[in-house]
Amino acid sequence: MVKIAFLGAGSTVFARNVLGDCMCTPVLRDAEIALYDIDAKRLEESEIILRAINNNVNEGRAQIATYLGVENRKEALRGAKFVVNAIQVGFYEPCTVIDFEIPKKYGLRQTIADTLGIGGIMRALRTIPVLEDFARDMEEVCPDALFLNYTNPMAMLSGYMQRYTGVRTVGLCHSVQTCSQHLLESLGMEDKLEGRKELIAGINHMAWLLSIQDKDGNDLYPEIKKRAKEKNAAEKHGDMVRFDYIDKLGYYCTESSEHNAEYNCFYIKKNYPELIDRFNIPLDEYPRRCVNQIKDWKEMSEKLLSDTELSHERSKEYASYIMESVITGAPLQIGGNVLNTGHLIEDFPEQACVEVPCLVNGTGVHPTYVGHLPPVLAAMNMTNINTQLLTIEAARTRKKEDILRAVMLEPHTAAELSIDDMAKMIDELIEAHGEYMAMYH
Repeated sequence: MVKIAFLGAGSTVFARNVLGDCMCTPVLRDAEIALYDIDAKRLEESEIILRAINNNVNEGRAQIATYLGVENRKEALRGAKFVVNAIQVGFYEPCTVIDFEIPKKYGLRQTIADTLGIGGIMRALRTIPVLEDFARDMEEVCPDALFLNYTNPMAMLSGYMQRYTGVRTVGLCHSVQTCSQHLLESLGMEDKLEGRKELIAGINHMAWLLSIQDKDGNDLYPEIKKRAKEKNAAEKHGDMVRFDYIDKLGYYCTESSEHNAEYNCFYIKKNYPELIDRFNIPLDEYPRRCVNQIKDWKEMSEKLLSDTELSHERSKEYASYIMESVITGAPLQIGGNVLNTGHLIEDFPEQACVEVPCLVNGTGVHPTYVGHLPPVLAAMNMTNINTQLLTIEAARTRKKEDILRAVMLEPHTAAELSIDDMAKMIDELIEAHGEYMAMYH
């Protein structure tokens, strides 16, 4: 019997999707499922929903158990073959609110703040100490488990696990899966979807659609570039930053425009406020989403928890397919976040966490060699990689001086603030986060 441990099982909707997928997968239907969280109410809600799905789509075959609190985490992990990580340290309140409101006092505006920028750095710094504890437990009670990380900032967290623990880790993100489909649909090129061939590589949330061809091998980029430029000139829409990437850099990026607006020094600039409207950039987008999600969940949860006929159909989420491939040996291709060992992407250091095509089979996850990126794309990625590597170093040393160095090299922050203001902001952020960042000095 395969054991699957889900860390952060209070993320009910995501747990439902991933574990519901497992219950719809023949080789995983008899799995032992360990649900772990530190929030009793949310853990109970997830258990109720998953037991209903187990009964309705899986004939009750999966064994589901809950584990509440740090003191029970080791038992949740014991003997696991797969560990899914979906935690959010500090939640929306207080930590996400702090990540937005204090930088705003210094004139530093953000959109999502979960991957790069000052918000992404803070999120990494409060999450890595928790992952250290996870890793110690896993090395003791499930040393051969595969750690499937879904938590952001993906590259920093996955990179830390891969470099400084003995845990087999792959980082997984949705954006690679939907990248080209979203692009073609948004440009009215739906007829090119079937049979298309593509290559995507770079870093998480800034990987590049390096090539895309139709089923007959014709290059689709010339038409994409033409239509993207025309659309940006003709109308306001939700993907203007990435379409500007196509125009200025020559390539489309995997992650959304609201994300990419804050990964560089180009679009959010206090001396050029008109750019916000020009590129339709949703400042403070993530807090808005959180408020709406909390409100919607209160309404949705009542329906889900009382629905005894609750069902599930297998989604396209990677997790269950990876588990199935490892168990059966059937090959699978994914976009995974892995160390750049052996210079999978020649332009980056080996310590970088890169997002590249990976083969999955019975022996695990095997990344593929990509080679060189176009110079401008590699340069864009390196502005982010620099900050990622320095943030990981700061998480290891626990020193404010190392945090400052990471922030100094962060493109958006560096473009907006003086070093003195960066240092003041860091002090204020650490103090406001309280116990979540008390280890930094």
